[in-house]
Amino acid sequence: MSRQHLRVLGIDPGSRRTGFGVIDFFPPRQTRYVTSGVIAAEGDSVGPKLKSIFDGVRQVVAGYVPGQIAVESVFMSRNAQSALKLGQARGVAIAAALLCEIELAEYSATQIKKAVVGRGKATKDQVQQMVRHLLELPQSPVSDAADALACAICHCHYQRGWYASILPVRSVAE
Repeated sequence: MSRQHLRVLGIDPGSRRTGFGVIDFFPPRQTRYVTSGVIAAEGDSVGPKLKSIFDGVRQVVAGYVPGQIAVESVFMSRNAQSALKLGQARGVAIAAALLCEIELAEYSATQIKKAVVGRGKATKDQVQQMVRHLLELPQSPVSDAADALACAICHCHYQRGWYASILPVRSVAE
C-alpha cells in the first residue's frame, strides 16, 4: 500500500503468556491486520521466563518494525503475588520495546474495551468478536492476541483524535 501509514504493536503483558498484535493504521480510520500471537514465558524459574518474554518482544519488534507501541497498563489485583509477576512481565516487555527506541503509550483495560467495544466493562469474548469484526479476520484470535490487537486499535483511536467520533458499537456476538 502506497499511502502513508503507522504500524502499531499492541502488547498484552502476562506472566505466562504475553499477547502481541501488529496492525497498520491508515488515517483517518482504516486499520489492517498484520500479525498476532502469544509469547509463552518458558522456563522453570522467574529469570528464564522473563528472558523469554524480553526476547520474544524483541523478535516481534525486529521482524515487524512498528513505529509505535501500545501496552496495557497494570490493573490492581487482590493477589499481591500475581500483581508482582504481571508487573515483572510488563516491565521486561516495556524494556524490550524501549531498547529499540520506539515511542510507547499505555492504556487501561477500560480504555481499551471502550475504544474497541464501546463499553469499558466488555467481556473478553466481546473484545475478541469486535477485534475480529474491526480487522475483518476470518476467525477470532486467541484471547491474549485479541487483547493485544485491541490495545493497538485503541492506540490508533487515541493517537489520531478520532475516538470521540466513533459511535458506541454493539457486540457482534449479540
